Amino acid sequence: MTRRTLDTGTKDLLVHVEDGVAVLTMNRPERRNALSGAMLTAMSAALAGFETDPEVSCIVLTGAGGAFCAGGDVKGMAEGTGGGSTASAGSDLDSRIHAQRVSQRATAGRLYKMPKPTIASLPGAAAGAGLSLALACDLRIASEKAVMTTAFAKVGFSGDYGGTFFLSQLVGTAKARELYFLSDRIDMKEALRLGLVNYVVPAEQLEAETMKLAQRLAKGPRVAYRYMKENINRAASGGDVDDCLDLEATHHVHTGFTEDHREAAKAFVEKREPLFKGR
Repeated sequence: MTRRTLDTGTKDLLVHVEDGVAVLTMNRPERRNALSGAMLTAMSAALAGFETDPEVSCIVLTGAGGAFCAGGDVKGMAEGTGGGSTASAGSDLDSRIHAQRVSQRATAGRLYKMPKPTIASLPGAAAGAGLSLALACDLRIASEKAVMTTAFAKVGFSGDYGGTFFLSQLVGTAKARELYFLSDRIDMKEALRLGLVNYVVPAEQLEAETMKLAQRLAKGPRVAYRYMKENINRAASGGDVDDCLDLEATHHVHTGFTEDHREAAKAFVEKREPLFKGR
């Protein structure tokens, strides 16, 4: 498949699709890819499109210039230019709250609920809302040079883009409180120990290893992935055990009727790799 570059309407977010993988690159390297209103709007639109795009089986979120994302643009906040808000500068308080709620659901929320595997690829620092976006993804692969920090306490914020939810799910509420209250920096050795990242690789291998992982997922059983993710999300959200068991049963039986399952069973007997078609 040839590489397809999408026009996002802003240089703050670069997007391309290749071999079933959509790559979204946050592109404000001069500010460590701090969020901007244009970036968030473009990300929302891109993710909404990829959710139903039959040519996209996996989504990768990464950053340009050696960083992942510094979160809100604190310098922009100090300058009065918004600092990543999707609301206009003159908006009243209620409008600003509503605009942020919409943005959060359309970005971090969609990454979490997306019926396709999502990967955060961290070349460097993931801080604040940038960390939240990374934690919203299904898997995280990081350069050994990367660092993580909630950062919010350092700038007098309580936190946004789902970080408290995602972090609590990954490390428990006691550790989440520590990481939020103290806002210490975590290196990748500690992040791996805590389960905040799945893989840590040498910096020069990050892009290649990310795409290897993404393409492996893109070639996998898409219907099964969709329902695996829904099952896990239901359990993570505190679903009743009987509800979770019933949901698993429904999805398991459903996937048993897919072409992918029949192909996998045939490939098992023939001792070869299955060729999944996503149906």
